[in-house]
Amino acid sequence: MLRLAAAFVLLLALTASARATELPNIVILYADDMGFGDLNANNPDSKIPTPNLDRLAHEGVRMTDAHSSSGICSPSRYALLTGRFHWRKFHGIVQAFGPPAIAPDELTIAEMLKQKGYRTACVGKWHLGWNWDEAIKPNTKIGQVGGNRVIQPDRIDWSKSVSGGPLSHGFDYYFGDDVPNFPPYAWFEDDKVVTKPTVFLDKTPKTPEGSWSVRPGPAVKDWDFWAVVPRLADKTVDWIGQQKGKDGPFFLYVPFNSPHAPIVPTKEFEGKSQAGPFGDFVNMTDAMAGKILQAIKDNGFEDNTIVIFTADNGAEKYAYDRVKNYGHWSSTPFRGVKRDLYEGGHHVPFVVKWPGHVQPDSVNDSMVSQVDIMATLGAIVGTSIPDNQAIDSYNQLAVWTAGEESPRSSIVHNTFDKAYAIRDGQWLFINAKTGAHSKTPKWFDDERGYVEDGLPGELYDLKNDVDQKHNLYAEKPALVKQLKEKLESIRSHGQVR
Repeated sequence: MLRLAAAFVLLLALTASARATELPNIVILYADDMGFGDLNANNPDSKIPTPNLDRLAHEGVRMTDAHSSSGICSPSRYALLTGRFHWRKFHGIVQAFGPPAIAPDELTIAEMLKQKGYRTACVGKWHLGWNWDEAIKPNTKIGQVGGNRVIQPDRIDWSKSVSGGPLSHGFDYYFGDDVPNFPPYAWFEDDKVVTKPTVFLDKTPKTPEGSWSVRPGPAVKDWDFWAVVPRLADKTVDWIGQQKGKDGPFFLYVPFNSPHAPIVPTKEFEGKSQAGPFGDFVNMTDAMAGKILQAIKDNGFEDNTIVIFTADNGAEKYAYDRVKNYGHWSSTPFRGVKRDLYEGGHHVPFVVKWPGHVQPDSVNDSMVSQVDIMATLGAIVGTSIPDNQAIDSYNQLAVWTAGEESPRSSIVHNTFDKAYAIRDGQWLFINAKTGAHSKTPKWFDDERGYVEDGLPGELYDLKNDVDQKHNLYAEKPALVKQLKEKLESIRSHGQVR
């Protein structure tokens, strides 16, 4: 009897040890055009309820100095998935029917995790290109509008698989609409379109707020923009349910296409915020994230799943009108919006939950970048990243789990090829006459106390001037010189992990 009891105790100990060493599931929830101050957990004065993401923040660590690589979509997604700053390769977005941004020899997070036995899936906005020439029929006349290829629906063989998408970069499964405001307006599953586009969409109904931002091109008849976000959430929930009972861990990347334009909250969410249609769309995004988080819990994965929530860049320029119309500033407490080198362009929400490893309801002010996710996940799963891959990625595991200081002291910021900035500790140096790309309304500058000083660059002390009002460029020439040299050094060489 004693031997049986001892054997049972040993079995329990071995089981506990096995669970302790079990690789965690990993889920990345990636919002589109969501400002730092749109998340209520970051901004108590936010006019937008975000209860599900706030709960996630309270269950994990909220990083208050986290950054995307770029102030626009495709480059930030590239950087997150490869651990490499986008500006080492390209700057702009992948246009409609554009080629892949990720090369076949570039290691992605999904490929890294597959090597450790992970099942991998991407559900949502890809926006990193495909090899569309594999499906475009010979002798097709291709037009151009604003850098976007314009192709008639009958000039593409929709039955063909197209490479270069998620399945070419480590994902076992993909479902999404690629880009919500780019053709083809259709659902993709894995490497081909589900339903054949038969019409050419070039007219759209009036959007509740901002610009529709829709490029002309092939579409499924009666394509419903309002149905996209709920369908993606439901598909994600379905995929999570399918993992129940399977051996080994999974990696799920959920790049939302909201609250990016077109701003299309469904009837259920209209009026749910005090920040207009955009606020309602953010609230809807929060609700979809809540569905996914609930599915993780309902299927028994919560205790062994890392959940990361962040966004690809700051809010679109319509954020200025929301200040006037609703008293809500998406970039609170920073200056700038999407595309800008100012903090509001790339200083984004960032939350990590990992039960038993990350201290709940904790806050860390260390500087981190989305390019660091790859090296950190590599450390968690025990893999060695080749020296020529993820060259800008730092292991932030001790920051996430122990609240330690970040090994990163600087980040180079860039959206377009002619202007760069560098964060170095408390300092932000902008190597251009202005950190703004989109023109700031005069009433906003007057109200906030921003002035144009005509200096060739900008220097701000973010520790004492978080909203970037006082340009110290002329007062600290030695520091400007030092930061300019450091900027060029990082641009010329990979950072050391």
